[in-house]
Amino acid sequence: MKKTKIISLMLAALLMFCMLAACNDSTSDSNVKKIGVMQFAEFDALQKAYDGFVDGLKEAGYEDGKNIEITKLSAAADTANCPTIADTLINNGSDLIYAIATPSVSAIKEKTTTIPVLFTAVTDPVKSGFVADVNNPGGNISGTSDMNPVKEQIDLLKAILPDAKTVAVLYCSSESNSAAQYALAKAQIEALGMTCIEKTISAIDEAKSAVESLAGVADAIYVPTDNTISDSMTSVSAAANAVKLPLIVGEAGMVVNGALATYGIDYYRLGKQTAEMAVKLLKADKPLDEIAKMAVVYQTDCVYAVNTDTAAALGITIPEEILSKATIYPSK
Repeated sequence: MKKTKIISLMLAALLMFCMLAACNDSTSDSNVKKIGVMQFAEFDALQKAYDGFVDGLKEAGYEDGKNIEITKLSAAADTANCPTIADTLINNGSDLIYAIATPSVSAIKEKTTTIPVLFTAVTDPVKSGFVADVNNPGGNISGTSDMNPVKEQIDLLKAILPDAKTVAVLYCSSESNSAAQYALAKAQIEALGMTCIEKTISAIDEAKSAVESLAGVADAIYVPTDNTISDSMTSVSAAANAVKLPLIVGEAGMVVNGALATYGIDYYRLGKQTAEMAVKLLKADKPLDEIAKMAVVYQTDCVYAVNTDTAAALGITIPEEILSKATIYPSK
């Protein structure tokens, strides 16, 4: 009888321990914040923006699989995939959504006003309709802009190619970010006494023929941070290099994939800047109130990048004052 009572007490104690453990697990799970990520495409700039975001969160004490749960989905550079991904992230109970590139933000904006949304790789968040004002967004969306130093990039083109007289600006006509950069590029190209040619495509399979059509017409091509072209930069740069047209571009990932040079922002650091905003939201008692007054963040200090293999193939000598400050690709 005593033995039975002892066993019963042991079982009761074990059951109580299991119940307490389950309670603790339940409490722990409720404290795990869910972060949904929609990355429009997998090219270098957007991937760096994601990596910087994850690393920034980890440095601040938020690590996937521990106190946060990150669900990352890619639209594979197809806007048609974005609404379904938005629904998935919302239905997954995301506490915060990180939207990388304009098409991602556009899709999520149409789906929710009750989940805080942080964007990155968006050039003009006001013109895109994401925020009312960059200093006072006023809704559930804010983030970091990748507005390029377009003027300085055209200045770089002129410094490398002082004899250039005609510059083509190549971009996808459906991307509002690229259209905004085109306007800035055109103004600076003409301010420097050169002629500007607008060359648009509607799909990436038009890029090669668009580039080839500029041979003998333009002296150089400027490509802004255009998602469509960035996603196939290797083939675009190959086409340009084949017809001896130098490419000055919007960001360093394009230089890695064969373009000549850039003076642009650091997307990895842009991701980290977005992570700093995310940490404030994760700690906030009322994240929707917090994000409504959270100013859009811009990056001011940019970096040079030069592809010396491309320069050699085109027979172009990069001025030493640029080369000495640049990150050189391909890495030796």
